[in-house]
Amino acid sequence: MAERIIGIMGAMPEEIRNINELLTERKEIILGRRTYYTGRLNGVRSVVVVSRIGKVAAAVTITTLILEFGITELIFTGVAGAISPDLEVGDIVIGRRFYQHDMDARPIMKQFEIPLLGVFYFETEESRLQYAQRVVGEFLENKHLHAVVSSEELNRFNIHAPTLHIGDIASGDQFFSDSDKKQRIKKELHSVICVEMEGAAVAQVCFEYHIPFTIIRTISDAADENAGIDFPSFIENVASKYSMEIIKLYFQNLDAQLI
Repeated sequence: MAERIIGIMGAMPEEIRNINELLTERKEIILGRRTYYTGRLNGVRSVVVVSRIGKVAAAVTITTLILEFGITELIFTGVAGAISPDLEVGDIVIGRRFYQHDMDARPIMKQFEIPLLGVFYFETEESRLQYAQRVVGEFLENKHLHAVVSSEELNRFNIHAPTLHIGDIASGDQFFSDSDKKQRIKKELHSVICVEMEGAAVAQVCFEYHIPFTIIRTISDAADENAGIDFPSFIENVASKYSMEIIKLYFQNLDAQLI
């Protein structure tokens, strides 16, 4: 059996800030203008990398992780904009199914259908969802959360009792700061609860190479006209800490069955 090697990705440096410092035996390898940090995290061989923003950048990075570093599974952590009214800033979404909302090859094929694959979405394995649910649930316990993010920062973003959601995510090369775009997604992809810019591309590459994946998103905004106002500050002071602690817990509780 091949050795387990876990890839850890985020689209922006802040989203995986300091995760590379958790690695022991750490080395840096530069490929395609990206720095890949290799080593061991809680004894498990791991590779940490910032993919950069967007579907193409993410697809290039996950392909490199698979072909050059031989990862056997992937964790992607970052932020997303809320589509569902049930989501609040600071909530966490574990992606179940991933759609590319900007894929439209009509009239050759149906809207959202992925060319040549004949599918409309890519789905996370149930065992991965269940494990991630346990990890995130532990993180969101009140005592644990407040030990990671200060009360001042939580109050600043009106984060009081963040909740966990498992649901469908739509990805595309657009930052949502327009209510009209948000309403279009709600109309065309009814099950989608949040949007981001990388997940479905990562999921497609993992699907094609038979690599299991887990994608965890922190809700940073409501994907409307106010989306950009506090976005940089939220990434810096909240989301980066969420990601760091979730990855630590993921590896501390790593279930041997997830191989």
